[in-house]
Amino acid sequence: MKDLLMNSALFGVTLTLSTFLLGRVIHRKTNIFLFSPLLVSVTLCIVTLILIKIPYENYLVGGNWVGFFLTPSTVCLAVPLYEQFEKLKKNWYAILGGITCGVLSNLAFIFGMCMIFKIGHVEYVSMLPKSITTAIGLALADEFHGFVPITIMMIVLTGNLGNLFAPQLCRIFHITDPVAKGVATGTSSHALGTAKAIEMGDIEGAMSGLSIAVTGLLTVVFAPFFANLI
Repeated sequence: MKDLLMNSALFGVTLTLSTFLLGRVIHRKTNIFLFSPLLVSVTLCIVTLILIKIPYENYLVGGNWVGFFLTPSTVCLAVPLYEQFEKLKKNWYAILGGITCGVLSNLAFIFGMCMIFKIGHVEYVSMLPKSITTAIGLALADEFHGFVPITIMMIVLTGNLGNLFAPQLCRIFHITDPVAKGVATGTSSHALGTAKAIEMGDIEGAMSGLSIAVTGLLTVVFAPFFANLI
């Protein structure tokens, strides 16, 4: 049975989807934000693989089929943006300014923390792309000769934190404008944060989806300057 699971693409797909659906049920029943379907799914997948001692590489035989749909689902974010195009035209200067400030703040924060804790150059450049999509982030890490596993870990961690805490942070800092909420979420936590922004509202989801693309572009522009600071 174990050999069948280890070599079956169906296992990875089934485990991923079933744990996510279970996470949705738990979240709906408890209404506790820490029981995010995404976090529950990731946790249960890890625990399952450890308990039945199935290597991560074998899980990916099927898990990659789920990941395959990440790109087309990201492209689909253009649909809500098109629907909110008038809102974009009315607020384009504020949106662009907010995203630019977010990108620069993120890069400056990483630089500051690495200086304070005396983190080396390789680790530093590996963390610079933490708030952009995986494809662009890995390309930047490779260009800067960083350590790609650190980049992957930081991108996943950033996205999950944004998915978990975006609504709570907006309430704490009294951010009520839907455009501002969407821009803040997408700029700081890429696609996983955008998934939460879509739950927050149509405008939030559209602005967050736009922020993913612009944040990636601006990070490519500004990150080389920051990469040479340490």
